[in-house]
Amino acid sequence: MTADDSTAFSSEEVLDAVGQALVVSDIAGVVTYWNAAAEALYGWTSEEALGRPIDELTVPQAGQETFAAIMKGLHAGVRWSGCLPVRRKDGFVFPALVTDAGIYHQGVLVGIVGVSTNLGTALEPLLERSTDAALVLRSDAVITYASPAVKQLFGWEESVVGTSVVPLLHPDERPALARFLEEVVAQPGAHPALELRLLSEKGWVWAEAAVTNLLDDPDVRGLVCNLRSSIRREAHETAERRVEQLNTALTSRVLIEQAKGFLAARYGISPDEGFKRLRNYSRNHHMVIHEVSRRVIDGELDLAV
Repeated sequence: MTADDSTAFSSEEVLDAVGQALVVSDIAGVVTYWNAAAEALYGWTSEEALGRPIDELTVPQAGQETFAAIMKGLHAGVRWSGCLPVRRKDGFVFPALVTDAGIYHQGVLVGIVGVSTNLGTALEPLLERSTDAALVLRSDAVITYASPAVKQLFGWEESVVGTSVVPLLHPDERPALARFLEEVVAQPGAHPALELRLLSEKGWVWAEAAVTNLLDDPDVRGLVCNLRSSIRREAHETAERRVEQLNTALTSRVLIEQAKGFLAARYGISPDEGFKRLRNYSRNHHMVIHEVSRRVIDGELDLAV
C-alpha cells in the first residue's frame, strides 16, 4: 500500500474496524458516534443511539451514581478507566471494562470518547472453569462480575452484578472486610484468604475469600475475589454439632436411668419394669422418653399403673 492509498480509508471506516465498542458523545453525554462494535455489544443500532443520552442506553439503575461521578471527573479533566456494570438494549446487565476520556479542541473540552469491552469475555477462560465462586469488585466493593459458580455455591443470581457485596456479608463480618479491602487496595497482588460468613439460599455459611488486587491490570481493573466453602469451619461446626448431639444423648440417658430408679423405689418394681412404663407412656402420648422421665422425676407424672 502506498501513502496515497491511505486516503481511501475514512475515519469512520477505521473506527468501525476497531474490535472494541467505541462511543463518542458531546459534553452533555448525548451520543454523536456509535461504532459497529458498540452495536454488537449493547444491541442498539447506530441510528437508534445517535442523539440519545448515553446513560439511557447503557447505564443500569445501580450504576447511575457512578456514571454521574465519572462525568463530573471528565469535565474536570480526569480520565477514567475501570470495571462497570452496563446494560444491553434487552435489559441484560453485564460487566464491562470501560475507559472514558475527554476530547479537547484548542484546550477546550468538546466531547467525550468511551471505549468498552465485555469483561466477562476477557475473564471467562480464567474464572468460569473454576469450582470456586469468583467475583470482580471495584475498590468500593461494588460487584462488576460474577462467575456461574456463585449460583451453584451460594444461590446468587446474575442480578448481584452492579450491587455492593456488603449486604451479602454477615453484619459481624463487615468491619473486618472493610479493613481487609483497605489493605488490598493499597497493595497490588494476591493477599491471604479471609474467613467470613456469606448469605446463601440456605442461610449464613462460612467461606474463604482470597482477593487479588488487579486494579492496575488493563484487562481486569478490579479486585478478583475467589470464594470457596471453608473446610476448616465446616469441620469445626460439624464437630460442635456432634458434641452437642452426644451431650443431649448423655443427658437423656441419665434422665431415663434416674426415672427408672425413681419408679423402682416408689412402686417396688424392677428397673426394667420402670423403663417399660416410661416407654409405654411416651408412645401412648407421643412424647420423647427423656421428657417423660423428666416429668416423672419432677413429680408431674404418676406412672403407678
